[in-house]
Amino acid sequence: MAYYMVQAAYTAEAIAAMVKNPEDRAAVLRPVVERLGGKLEGLWFCFGEYDVVGISQMPDNVSAAAFVFAASQSGRLKAVKTTPLMTGAEAIDAMKKAGGAGYRAPGGG
Repeated sequence: MAYYMVQAAYTAEAIAAMVKNPEDRAAVLRPVVERLGGKLEGLWFCFGEYDVVGISQMPDNVSAAAFVFAASQSGRLKAVKTTPLMTGAEAIDAMKKAGGAGYRAPGGG
């Protein structure tokens, strides 16, 4: 399965609801990810551009997108960014494959 990082920013209404009624969001999200065939590796709250970052393993891009659609339909997220991740071994394989691709830089360099 592939790894994905999902970063999300909550609306002011969502933050107000969590402050009023704190809950473990990982416990809420874990079964959703599992129903889509994935595994939630972890969920971290942060501050700045995004309020929460999750790392999950998903079987494919469609399942990863389905999770984002499911979470977004509540209207409590104002921004979501999904980033596919590679393991170090996958990155090395990609570098080796790139080395044999025969790419030529613009201008012949």
